[in-house]
Amino acid sequence: MSFDGFPESAFDFYDDLEIDNSKVYWEANKTTYQSAVRAPMIALTDELAEEFGTAKIFRPHRDVRFSKDKTPYKTHQGAFVAKAPATGYYAELAAPGFRVGGGFYEASADRLAAIRTAIDHKRYGAELEKILARLRRTGWEISGERLKTAPRGWAKDHPRIELLRYKSLTAMRSYGFDDDIHTPALVEKIRIDWRAVTPLIDWAARHGQT
Repeated sequence: MSFDGFPESAFDFYDDLEIDNSKVYWEANKTTYQSAVRAPMIALTDELAEEFGTAKIFRPHRDVRFSKDKTPYKTHQGAFVAKAPATGYYAELAAPGFRVGGGFYEASADRLAAIRTAIDHKRYGAELEKILARLRRTGWEISGERLKTAPRGWAKDHPRIELLRYKSLTAMRSYGFDDDIHTPALVEKIRIDWRAVTPLIDWAARHGQT
């Protein structure tokens, strides 16, 4: 199946799901989810797989076992291409529009320690700073979970303390409701942006090894 774009009904589906996140709504609109959201996402990522790898299409059901929020369904459809544990490329469709990104989304204690050691390294830390500066200049939003203070064992006046505080680090770009989302042109748009975020992913994969 070739990718022809996401229909408007994909966004309408999530608009309504945010209002009525119930099994009744889901069952009544399950065919819309399958045809307007999931099938096009699979087709989209299949067209990118030769260059970037096979994507995992996330399941729509939320894990509510340990959450105070008991709504049963995710209000977005995500796809992830892993290049290392919790490190890789991301694409997402939701009511606010479409967005893409990449980076590392979480890290074990050992992997995070390795990443912080690399940030501390004169050359490797400078490489990361240059990668992030380039992404910021071209419109990417740099974000991630961060400690409020210095991580244990690191000085508060470390020259890269802002980077050392990250427990996850990602670059994201929103397409909003760009017309390309509804056409095959979205494939090339994502291809260009995933190539742009590849240096961050490669850096995290390389230096997060334990």
